[in-house]
Amino acid sequence: MINISFHDYPREPVVISSLSVKFMKQSGFVPLQMDEDTLKIAMADPLDFYTIDALKLAYGVNIEVCRGKEDDILEAIERLYGAGAQSIDTIIEEAGKDMSGMVPEGEEDADYLRDLASEAPIIRLVNRLISNAVELRASDIHFEPYENEFKVRYRIDGVLHDAEFPPRRLQSAIISRVKIMAKLDIAERRLPQDGRIKLRVSDKEIDFRVSTIPTLYGESLVMRILDRETLIFDLQRIGFPEDILPQYTELISQPYGMILVTGPTGSGKTSTLYTTLAKISSPENKIITLEDPVEYQLKGVNQIQVNPKIGMTFAGGLRSIVRQDPDIILVGEIRDKETAEVAIQSALTGHLLFSTLHTNDAAGAITRLLDMGVENFLLSSTLLGVLAQRLVRVLCPYCKESVSPEEKLLKSMGVSPDEAAGIDFFVGKGCEECRYTGFRGRTGIFEYLPVDDDIRKEIIERSSTERIKDVMLEKGMTTLRQDGWHKVRQGITTIPEVLRVTLEK
Repeated sequence: MINISFHDYPREPVVISSLSVKFMKQSGFVPLQMDEDTLKIAMADPLDFYTIDALKLAYGVNIEVCRGKEDDILEAIERLYGAGAQSIDTIIEEAGKDMSGMVPEGEEDADYLRDLASEAPIIRLVNRLISNAVELRASDIHFEPYENEFKVRYRIDGVLHDAEFPPRRLQSAIISRVKIMAKLDIAERRLPQDGRIKLRVSDKEIDFRVSTIPTLYGESLVMRILDRETLIFDLQRIGFPEDILPQYTELISQPYGMILVTGPTGSGKTSTLYTTLAKISSPENKIITLEDPVEYQLKGVNQIQVNPKIGMTFAGGLRSIVRQDPDIILVGEIRDKETAEVAIQSALTGHLLFSTLHTNDAAGAITRLLDMGVENFLLSSTLLGVLAQRLVRVLCPYCKESVSPEEKLLKSMGVSPDEAAGIDFFVGKGCEECRYTGFRGRTGIFEYLPVDDDIRKEIIERSSTERIKDVMLEKGMTTLRQDGWHKVRQGITTIPEVLRVTLEK
């Protein structure tokens, strides 16, 4: 007899007329496959001949039995034939019927909202919206109220896509349900709130960071999906170019000094730093991080959550961290002069310190710190290097096809038609695997600025961003756009993607 695992169950239900879900659950079996003369089933008890004979008699077919775990069978029944098998439209329709007698928007009290959010259709609807987002590899779920509609959108590969439009009257119930899950105050709808949820979705533990903010037409809520399994602890796999990787690997093995990663929100800075910490983590090192918020939990790393409400700021926390005898420190972000000065003092006193800044390029990080009021001689003696990065969408391997690039796109990239001759360019045609976007996943493009004697001289002289960048270009530095162009030539991404995320002076 064949034993089957959870992954061997079908993705779609095997439709058999008049076979009730109740009978399947009571008898502990689920259909796997049906042809003209054989029905293949998974059973928790393969010696249950009563059920096998009943199926033979009812459908006039041979029964092929496989042994499965009872929990797996029940989960498969629920997924294929139960509430989990309902379409999102059916669930929304069900919820709409159940909520037909609702109190007008804005007039609900906390108890009423709690009752609404506890209704089975609302719970099913929210669970389905979350599980759909996880299946689609979304990084965020946006619940957005407008005057005449209520939108749910997913951010997939950095771009927002409309997902569902539940009826406007379900807005309060849906928002309240998520707030209850995140242990937020459902009675408070005038102030922003933040919370966390831990759920088991598709057989994996996933953290969700929840943020609410009041808008003109009700609360807007965003759920950030923090799936640790999507983290890639490999610098090469997150997109590091072959020429930068050895330089960066050597940089992060230094005993002390400051290393900065720059880029806008959502450019992958946290992932790069977590990957870096995972690479240099060892039993001989003590690593402490100070983050706002702590996104992923790292093994062997002491992670601290910033909390300005009680005075736990980056600068204050950093002063305390230094007294904990760390070897390596990660400060989530340098936002002000005080944090910058404490960070530099930490790097000066024998610690390897990593942090982030919101600047457009690597050279801009130096002038940003000088503008904050950091002393130039201190910065020149502590800063080891700056890494700037962006994320570009990767072409879907299932539907990408060769094309001839438009001349204006080549011109925007600073590439002549002669340089482009002989290069294969691709676009994503769109298929089911990529939800007809043409892209599946993202990768990084990078720009690395090592702080050598020439750059230290520019720091001492308080040179402009343009001057520092010119010095590095003379020394052969690869810019963000040039690294993007390299990935276009490799068939990884497209010219419009690179142009979308990069700026050139």
